[in-house]
Amino acid sequence: MRTYQIAPSILSADFARLGDEVRVVIDAGADLIHFDVMDNHYVPNLTIGPLVCRALKPHVSVPIDVHLMVTPVDALVSEFAEAGAAVISFHPEASFHVDRTIGLIHQHGCKAGLAINPATPLDCLDHVLDKLDVVLIMSVNPGFAGQSFIDEALSKLTLVRARIDAMVARTGREIRLEVDGGVKVDNIGAIARAGADRFVAGSAIFGSGDYSKTIAAMRAEIARAQ
Repeated sequence: MRTYQIAPSILSADFARLGDEVRVVIDAGADLIHFDVMDNHYVPNLTIGPLVCRALKPHVSVPIDVHLMVTPVDALVSEFAEAGAAVISFHPEASFHVDRTIGLIHQHGCKAGLAINPATPLDCLDHVLDKLDVVLIMSVNPGFAGQSFIDEALSKLTLVRARIDAMVARTGREIRLEVDGGVKVDNIGAIARAGADRFVAGSAIFGSGDYSKTIAAMRAEIARAQ
């Protein structure tokens, strides 16, 4: 039985009252808190680092899902693990040694994810899927909140779901299929039908004015899609 998780992205939260925002969105039903890390090198934006993660950790009663849009990757793995991350995902283009980076994340006690951009081919999964805990499909080009969902991501999700199901049948490991970018109430059902089981949503939740109502509406659309 597949379970579904909603991970609000704090990139769209009110940074002047971030601790309060995180507590409220967790009370509203968030399963994880998604933490977007951008370095103005790998992506054209600069956001937040381990210091903010460490400061938020006492306010967070659910896992912190860190998405590293940075290069190089490895030096930040240990810092975010120590700051309280439960999941750390990175992009294959940003690591010289993808397998080594996955191992490094596991060594620090975190679950490891590989994030795949809209134009990144899926062959980056060929020799590491058995070691991953999360495959993160980007349904926008990374860098900014509030972008529109790229419909081709649905086809990509379907292909990755087939790969994950085959791997789970063979190994019994849990591998989450996460989607990030442009996820809203009106498209989350189609995204769930395509195979996603973890949904990152930023502006759709934090810009809604009623976090509980929006998350409940998302869960209702996911349930209808099953």
